[in-house]
Amino acid sequence: MTSPSCEKWLSLIGIGEDGIEALTPAARKLLAQAQLVVGGARHLTLAGPLAGKTMTWPSPIADAIPQILARRGFPVCVLASGDPFFYGIGGLLSAHVGPDEMQCVPAPSAFSLAAARLLWSLQDCCLVSLHGREFERIIPALQPGAKILSLSWDETTPPRLAKLLCERGLGLSRIVVMEAMGGPRERMRTSSAETFSMEGIDPLNLVAIEIAATAQSRILPVVSGLADSWFETDGQLTKREVRAVALSSLAPRRGELLWDAGAGSGSIAIEWLLCDPANRAIAIEARADRASRIARNALRLGVPHLEIITGTAPEVFANLPRPNAIFIGGGASNTHLLDKAFAVLPQGGRLVVNAVTIETEAELISRFKAQGGDLLRIDIARANPLGSYHGWRPALPVTQWSVTKL
Repeated sequence: MTSPSCEKWLSLIGIGEDGIEALTPAARKLLAQAQLVVGGARHLTLAGPLAGKTMTWPSPIADAIPQILARRGFPVCVLASGDPFFYGIGGLLSAHVGPDEMQCVPAPSAFSLAAARLLWSLQDCCLVSLHGREFERIIPALQPGAKILSLSWDETTPPRLAKLLCERGLGLSRIVVMEAMGGPRERMRTSSAETFSMEGIDPLNLVAIEIAATAQSRILPVVSGLADSWFETDGQLTKREVRAVALSSLAPRRGELLWDAGAGSGSIAIEWLLCDPANRAIAIEARADRASRIARNALRLGVPHLEIITGTAPEVFANLPRPNAIFIGGGASNTHLLDKAFAVLPQGGRLVVNAVTIETEAELISRFKAQGGDLLRIDIARANPLGSYHGWRPALPVTQWSVTKL
C-alpha cells in the first residue's frame, strides 16, 4: 500500500449500464488507481476487471462507512448508478467526508435518460423514487396531466403502479416501463394502466407515467382543507373549514416538524405533510384504535411517513424531537398541556389551539389576554333539507387561539 495523501482520496463515480467504456478518461484513471473499489455487485461487474481490492455493499449499507473511512488518505473509489447525488449514495458519504477529501464524477441519471428517450422536459416532470421508500408517497403526485418519472423498487413496481392508478380512476393514464436503460438490454414498453399486462419486467427499471384524469378520478387537491369524506373517522375529526383555517394559522414551511397533540383521525398532521414532501409530523394519540386509524388515513392519502405516537400529551413530549409548530385540537382545557406545549416551542414556533367548550374557550381567552396572538371564532353553517326547502344548520362554533413564540 502506498503512503497516504492529503489530496482527495475518495472518488465517487457514476456508472451506467454501458459500463466502463462509457466512463470519461478521468473517471477510468481514478478507478485504475484505486486501492479499494466499493459498489454493488452489478456496478463492480460493469467496471471490471479491476486491479484493486473490491468490496460489495453490506446490508445495511451504512456498515461500510467505517471500512471506507479506515482507508482515509489512500485512493478509494465508490461506484454508484448514474448520478450519485440524485437519490444515490452521495448523501450518505458526504455526511462523513467533506469536499476537500471527496470528488464526484457523475453519469447521466436514470431520470435524465428517461426524459431523453421520451423527449420530456425534465423540469416539467415530477421525479419520484420508490426504491427503498414507501410506495404510497407517489399518491400526491397523481395530478391531472402530470408527467411522472418513478424509480422502481423491482419488477413488482410497474404492475403495482398500474393497479393504483386504476383504483383511483386513472386507468386511462399511459405507463412506459423503461428497463436497463443505457445498456445493451435496454427496452421500452408502453401500456395504459387499465390494460397493463407486461411480463418478464427487468428488476432494474424506471416507470414513466402520463396522468389522464376524468371527472370520476380521485385526485388529491393541492390546497389545505380536504373533504371530510377523505378521512376514516369515528367522529374525532377537525372539520374541513376549521382544518383549513388551522393549517393557515400553523403556517407550514418547508422541512418543518409539527406535533399534532390529540390527533383523533390525524387530519391536521396529514395535511401538514401534504403541504411539502420535506415536511415532518408526529401525531400523538392516546387511544390505540385511533392511532391505527391515523395510520390507515396516512397510507391512503400518500403520507406513510407520518410518525404516530400512542400516548398522552404532554407526558410523551420529553422523548420527541423539538417541533416548529404544535396543534392542539382536544384536551386544551388541560392548562398543564398548554404550558408544556408553549414551553417546548423554539423562538418563532407556532402554537394553534382549537376549543369547542365554553370552559376551554375561557382558558384561551385568558391566555390571549396574557400572551397575545390571535383569537378567532369560527362559525360554520351548512344548508340542510327543511321540509321541501333548505335551511342553515349551524355547526358548533370553534374558538381558535394561535400564538408565535417570540
